[in-house]
Amino acid sequence: MSGHSHAKTIKHQKELTDKKRGQIFSKMARVILVAVKKGGTDPDTNSQLRLAIETAKKVNMPKENVERAIKRAAGEGAEESFEEISFDAYGPGGIALIIEGITDNKNRTLGEIKQILNQHNGKLASEGSVKWLFNKLGVIIINSREQASEIKKEDLELKAIEAGADDTYWHDDSLDIYMKPEDLEKVKKNLEEKGIKIDSTSLDLVAKEEITLGGGEKAACEKLFDALDENDSVQEIYSNLKE
Repeated sequence: MSGHSHAKTIKHQKELTDKKRGQIFSKMARVILVAVKKGGTDPDTNSQLRLAIETAKKVNMPKENVERAIKRAAGEGAEESFEEISFDAYGPGGIALIIEGITDNKNRTLGEIKQILNQHNGKLASEGSVKWLFNKLGVIIINSREQASEIKKEDLELKAIEAGADDTYWHDDSLDIYMKPEDLEKVKKNLEEKGIKIDSTSLDLVAKEEITLGGGEKAACEKLFDALDENDSVQEIYSNLKE
């Protein structure tokens, strides 16, 4: 399994190159707004908001921007109406896609997503026809290079299992740690108590089985991911493409 959504990978690259920071902050503001509307302004009691704030920090969103988004969501400012959206789709090589986002105009966003898919050899699928290929899981990512010197790479998997994880997956120096969504906070706390530095925490859709594509089709998929991520309404792009 791989816990990376493609949008997260793209966001990380943008963070490193300092490109399109405004778009990233705008997307994070929408995530915060929806989280507050669902569960209130207190991150201690609103786990969705807590995750959103943690992600905002990872992309270096200024604290005042986060606070402004929370206040706006709580009704201090112009009234905004955003809703969460999710589309099942197929991409180049027949890969399965789940495209999640937040929009103030579902019909407009649907048209934009259709156009992007058509331009990159993809197509929308009927609702639910793709989602069954994924599991909703809690995902914690840690980087072995960022740990204290006494914590060895070979010990990280064991510590993750001891903390309550169900599965792990290495890609380069990063370890994806999987657990049931309801266990996410518990595992996170247990890892921190073991002195583990956490890179990111999220609730993701993880493919049950991944497929491998050739170089040309894989490159076409990456172009599709880039184009989707450029859309203001798209938050996450999940696929069963093997990295």
